[in-house]
Amino acid sequence: MESSEFVEVTSEAELRELLGAPMPRAITKERVRLHERDREWLATSPFCLVATADADGACDVSPKGDPAGFTLVLDDTTIAIPERPGNRRADGFLNVLSNPHVGLIYLVPGRNETLRINGRARLVREAPFFDRMVVKGHRPSFALVVEIEQIFFHCAKAFLRSELWKPETWNPDVLPSHARIVKSLQPTEETLEELERYYGPEYATRLYQSARPTAK
Repeated sequence: MESSEFVEVTSEAELRELLGAPMPRAITKERVRLHERDREWLATSPFCLVATADADGACDVSPKGDPAGFTLVLDDTTIAIPERPGNRRADGFLNVLSNPHVGLIYLVPGRNETLRINGRARLVREAPFFDRMVVKGHRPSFALVVEIEQIFFHCAKAFLRSELWKPETWNPDVLPSHARIVKSLQPTEETLEELERYYGPEYATRLYQSARPTAK
């Protein structure tokens, strides 16, 4: 579609004309320090999304997941997220090195609300609290430490509209397997059968394998 057919929003006034003013409760929910309710949510959450941008504004969002409570609360304004073995692209981490601003969204399975945290991050390669982040013998190689600048709970509307947690709406097999997607999009030496085996049931057994020492 030609962009000339688009009618763009180009000012805050125009945006407010479309959206209206935020409800007072949407403004007053912002906080700068962790509350006990926030700590409970982090202790229950096994998954978050980490949004970053580089110095030029190019953005990235990366999923992070581990057993519930994987995000460690260091104090009322500081949290730490362990890094586990992954694809080593490090897109978000490279962004943090040039622009420390991050946005986090924490999910709890079955709950339609989310916890949002915005702040400034740094990469820490060693700290005493790493010993508290060992999972299945794997000690993180480094951690993303976030100084909280803004925190609040986000309402349930997006999850209710999407029916995300309703199993009767799930249909994962309507899409090709991940191996087929990889084979169709990337130049790979492996055959489809080899990729199917790699991403098969044993894939989950390699989640914490690393070339680095796994524990002290």
